Amino acid sequence: MLAEIITIGDEILIGQIVDTNSAYISKELNKIGVQVYQITSIQDDKEHILKALELAENNADLIIITGGLGPTKDDITKSTICEFFNDTLVENKKVLAHIYRIFSQYIDSDPLPSNLLQAMVPSKATVLQNKHGTAPGMWLEKNKTVFVSMPGVPYEMKYLMQDEVLPRVIKKFNRPHIYHKTLLTYGMGESEVANRLEDWENALPKDIKLAYLPSLGKVRLRLSSKGVNEKLLKEAVDDEMNTLEELLKDIAIGYEDETSIEQRIGEILVKKGQSMSLAESCTGGGIAQKITENAGASAYFKGGIVPYETALKTAILGVDDQLIAVNNVVSIPVSEAMALQAKKLFKSDYAIATTGIAGPTIGDGDDEVGTVCIAIATPTGVVSQKFSFGKARERVIAKAINKALEMLLKEILKN
Repeated sequence: MLAEIITIGDEILIGQIVDTNSAYISKELNKIGVQVYQITSIQDDKEHILKALELAENNADLIIITGGLGPTKDDITKSTICEFFNDTLVENKKVLAHIYRIFSQYIDSDPLPSNLLQAMVPSKATVLQNKHGTAPGMWLEKNKTVFVSMPGVPYEMKYLMQDEVLPRVIKKFNRPHIYHKTLLTYGMGESEVANRLEDWENALPKDIKLAYLPSLGKVRLRLSSKGVNEKLLKEAVDDEMNTLEELLKDIAIGYEDETSIEQRIGEILVKKGQSMSLAESCTGGGIAQKITENAGASAYFKGGIVPYETALKTAILGVDDQLIAVNNVVSIPVSEAMALQAKKLFKSDYAIATTGIAGPTIGDGDDEVGTVCIAIATPTGVVSQKFSFGKARERVIAKAINKALEMLLKEILKN
């Protein structure tokens, strides 16, 4: 079974917003055995919308449209859908009552005529009640193809997907089972991983596919299969994944959607009753963000400091200014001193320190752009390493964050 996603909005095409809706919809459809054939983004333009709907009808069984359902003149999705279905708009009493209810409960004014127009829906549509907004979703069918239109506001779209769309798709279509399982690895490049797995990969059953998903110091390995018998499908993929994890046990962290390197670090620290802290210069708080995104981080994360200016490494952290003058601010000795001082300042068991040149200029450093020194203070000492992460600023910072977490995990596991 195939689906196509159509996102409508100039704001997506000019880069004003990122299309997170398509990623969410694709993931949710895949869970119930629906394969997304294509994702298309188009302008708020009638001819473009009509052409996209026509093409999609020939490609897919299910077409999901987001955007263009607001109360302003540039939101033309409903009227265009009416033209495509040779239909007319009619007032839906339940939607109208819902609009009045939302305004009375949450908005200190009466709805404008444009708000009330959102109760006008195609007569052939099944209305999908949107409890979190005034624009309803719509379900229409044509030549055995289902068209679903939803608001582009992410939290409204997600509600409609979970409560209205997915249950109807499950009931409407016979679908195969699709199963993915993804292993997370850190510290080894894609080609080196592939070389290690060559014999095993060549022996994989034909119905199980392996995908390499590299990203700045880490590689995700996804096994995928589809079939009629869900139990046998999962058993086959899980068996191969167990073998894969054993082959990569020195770099495997866990499974995507189940854990991450930050969560793994937290789990081990909590189990050991230990803590960590941070002194981030070139990573600018990026490691702290990764750590604190996880619920329960307060159980092991003491805090962090971002002494971005060289003078603050001395004034706040207490790094010897002569050490910086002699060795250069981006150096192994300075990174080690930063880590040890952070460990002392926060009274933690471990501390990460980063100092580097993310670019585009070298700032106070003497090395090339992309040079980063990372140090890990441990209960027994300090370890450090110097890296060259290339010239692109975003890449340098992202690779430094991933490498710092990888180094910390290795030290925690050692001790």
